[in-house]
Amino acid sequence: MTTILGIDAAWTATQPSGVAVVSSTACNWRLIFAGSSYRHLLAHADEGLISASRPCGSVAEAEALLAAAGKIAGAPVDLVAVDMPLSLEPITARRVSDNLVSAAYGARHCSTHTPSAIRPGKISDDLRSGFERCGYGLLTKEVGAPGLLEVYPHPALVELMRAEKRLPYKQGKTRNYWPMENPASRRNKLFETWRTIVACLDQEIPGASEVLQLPPLESPSWQLKAFEDMLDAAICAWVGICVFEGAAVPFGDDISAIWIPHSELLASRRGLP
Repeated sequence: MTTILGIDAAWTATQPSGVAVVSSTACNWRLIFAGSSYRHLLAHADEGLISASRPCGSVAEAEALLAAAGKIAGAPVDLVAVDMPLSLEPITARRVSDNLVSAAYGARHCSTHTPSAIRPGKISDDLRSGFERCGYGLLTKEVGAPGLLEVYPHPALVELMRAEKRLPYKQGKTRNYWPMENPASRRNKLFETWRTIVACLDQEIPGASEVLQLPPLESPSWQLKAFEDMLDAAICAWVGICVFEGAAVPFGDDISAIWIPHSELLASRRGLP
């Protein structure tokens, strides 16, 4: 059995981080858990509960997260795929990896955010070193298990869905996406996008549609953001699958690398021309 932990890591300790766990037997992958905070993952491992409570922010405790994910999957975690700038050296500005991804995907509106010594700063350093102490070193060139990966959902979704540009799926940006629509119409369009993404993920990871059930249309904004974080974590886990199966490539150098699925490798993995 192979197990991958996906983390949509918040850049501050006050915001929650989405988490997802995928596992496979004989390459039959399934999404078996998605939650909107580290605490939700720990609670599910301890009590078998799917929490609907409002998620709270906290820092990543690598040993506890690995133990919880391994307990849920019934096997140790092989790869951890994280949406957060990670580096073997202190991050103070844009890295080679940021520039390479932006050069490759900027025209498709998928440039990276600029990291700094403050954001994510210590959050990133502590996350990387915590997983490293557990035996999960940062992978920048070669794939090996156990290992830690930096991933980026926006270009990954572009590759997954063969989209022309970044998908409009962030709940806090609906006014930017559809400025001429009223709030109800914007929410409907957001939910349509979410359904499309979940359906595509379900083709790659059976069980995704069962785990990633959309919140009610009238939900408060925090519930929408919680779902979005879960969705991003599931995308991170899917990128981890692509890396494990040789369908993703690293953008970066020996110090840092962002792993992104490659369209031709994905087609080959799916048996398509």
